[in-house]
Amino acid sequence: MTYYLKQRGVVIPIVVIGLLAMLAVAGLAIDGSHALANKTRAQNTVDAAALAAAKVLDETGGDIAPATAAANSLFSINADAAGNHELNRAYDAGDITVTVQYSTTVNPFIPGAPAGPFVRVIATGFDTATTLSRVLSINDISTPATAVAGPSGPLGSGEGANVCDIAPIAVCNGDNKGADAVPPFGFVTESLTVLKPGPGNHGDIGPGNYKMLRLGCNGGSCLRHNLAGSYDDCQTVGDYVETEPGVSSGPTSQGFNTRFGIYQGGGMNSEDYPPDRVTTEQDPDILKACEDDSVDPPVDHIYMTSAPGKNYCKHYDPVDVPWVNDEVLVADDINYSYDEWYYDSLPPNTFPADSKKNRRVLAFPVVECTGNQNGQSSLKVLGFTCLFMLQSLPSGQNDGGGKIIGEFIDSCEVNGTAGNNPPGANPLLYKIQLYKNADSRDS
Repeated sequence: MTYYLKQRGVVIPIVVIGLLAMLAVAGLAIDGSHALANKTRAQNTVDAAALAAAKVLDETGGDIAPATAAANSLFSINADAAGNHELNRAYDAGDITVTVQYSTTVNPFIPGAPAGPFVRVIATGFDTATTLSRVLSINDISTPATAVAGPSGPLGSGEGANVCDIAPIAVCNGDNKGADAVPPFGFVTESLTVLKPGPGNHGDIGPGNYKMLRLGCNGGSCLRHNLAGSYDDCQTVGDYVETEPGVSSGPTSQGFNTRFGIYQGGGMNSEDYPPDRVTTEQDPDILKACEDDSVDPPVDHIYMTSAPGKNYCKHYDPVDVPWVNDEVLVADDINYSYDEWYYDSLPPNTFPADSKKNRRVLAFPVVECTGNQNGQSSLKVLGFTCLFMLQSLPSGQNDGGGKIIGEFIDSCEVNGTAGNNPPGANPLLYKIQLYKNADSRDS
């Protein structure tokens, strides 16, 4: 009997040790899951803050002051969101330190760049209090978070690449140059072009077509809404797009002019289709596109008119030297171009509350045009390019009315993907995205 009593005394410590071990394992599981949940909340918050900062940095031409303010503001807003009560409590108590850094490269990320374009947001000091893990003297678990954001590489180039939210107008690859040419497709930055010809000028896209496209629907109402900005689907390099035959002058001007704050019926309004932040434009009565039908196919030339008026283009005469001297080829030749608009779009300039940035910067599909398409037809997508819209469309079709004139620009933000083996010379269509932080396992 004495022997068994002695054995009972030995079992008790073993049971206690076993219970402690079970508590430790349970504590690590429970507290680890709790810490992981808080880590996810903190990571989502810094991800959003980094994207906000990178977006503002891109929109302000590299001004880090408003970008840093945007990161801190969005971190505070998201920390206060539903389900983030622990994160919010720690942030309000001053336990969390948010650091915003800038670098010219993403890997390696070297802090100290004066204008980015890459942003890193670091949140430290957020600890998750433990429960059962305290039997192991673990009172809290550190849950830092890091996120890096900035512009992507070139998008919309290479077979299979796509770009979304494009304008329903085809840009012909007239020089038979590809995306790997320099400049891509032969489109020179700051050069001017007529995107939509006027009545009678079929140019390089064939009879009955005016470079307008059916994107997701067809008819005048579809074209009106897509020109205003309704189309948000994607087109892919190597696929085909369908043309929308006919001039469609009314729907074209009604949809397109919303970008300049001009609403002319057809269901267009500023709530659905806000104007650009800056609607200053090149005067459509001064900048004209006139058809030269002495060549086949006919081509449009762009002029700064010395004698403004609806009859200007009717005086077309290739041997009239003073008239020919009105021709303009590049942005420097006109009064208001992308460069002026870009700086007018930056702070500290103020903008109407109902306006939206970059409504006058559009992405277009570059297509293969043979000039012999007749009526409704299919065009192969070769890539994409960006243009700035110089002016609204005047009413009517006389003398260039209905001709959309644009300026090729070197970069624009889009939503899309890169394809297989994208050429390095592709125009810089990009998006703001998150990157893995090579210096930390927290991102």
